[in-house]
Amino acid sequence: MRASLVVGFIGTGIMGLPMARRIAGAGYRVTAWNRTPDKAAPLVDAGVEVVSHASEATRDADVVICMLSSGPACDDILLGDDGIIARMREGSVLIVMSSVPVDTAQRHAQAAAARDIGYLDAPVSGGEKGAQDGTLAIMAGGEASVFEGVRALLQTMGRPTRIGPAGTGQLAKLVNQMMVASTIATVAEAMLLAECGGADPAQVRAALLGGFADSTILRQHAARMIARDFAPGGPAKYQIKDTTTALNLAHSLGLQLPVLGLVDGLFADMVEHGDGELDHSALILELRRRNGLSVS
Repeated sequence: MRASLVVGFIGTGIMGLPMARRIAGAGYRVTAWNRTPDKAAPLVDAGVEVVSHASEATRDADVVICMLSSGPACDDILLGDDGIIARMREGSVLIVMSSVPVDTAQRHAQAAAARDIGYLDAPVSGGEKGAQDGTLAIMAGGEASVFEGVRALLQTMGRPTRIGPAGTGQLAKLVNQMMVASTIATVAEAMLLAECGGADPAQVRAALLGGFADSTILRQHAARMIARDFAPGGPAKYQIKDTTTALNLAHSLGLQLPVLGLVDGLFADMVEHGDGELDHSALILELRRRNGLSVS
């Protein structure tokens, strides 16, 4: 693999665009593709070549990064005779940074290995702000030698940690999403209780900062809940994708995770009521709806 890596970047949405920008800013040559071309256009000013077909992003790439919305979306682009894996050169590396099911990541790894392509599943946590600031938590699954070969590239986007073999990065992300979703639900309930009990939720939040209940979600998402600022950093429709995937995996392992089941149900109802495009902190609206309170 060349000393100065050439990177193909697939999927430049809310997270992918700032991730690709940071890679380019670190001096890598980046070629990007997005299904909706307008979403990739801002990268031109960062020196990224934006192409009209996904296959063009792989043509000279040492590393291809996939940051699409779901497992099926990744399958559609990566697999098959016309998929990206079939067009990548031997010895290159595929990094799937999308959140996909564990077994999907393992299938991608097998398809890559059949063509002598290195593979990592490396989902991220930290939201749009983390992507912009280069502070994402990056959970990687795959061979240690592949991970070490692209560690410096991953470090342009955040803090990479190798968990274990292919699929374990996605497993770590599911654990992360369980904790995020459950904490959002608890913080939303807490803010609602404070409001309905007669306290100022903003002052309650301020009092809790620095204490044992403090968290990134209390700092960022409680502020969103109070301000009713639900512009999507992490859309609820993707949160429910992850909680349902985690719940299905738990069931396949014979585990009962009752808190996860309740939280998954809350997010499912939120999406069903038309709030799936809102930030996942808008879960407080579903709690207000359940309690007969105004959501406007």
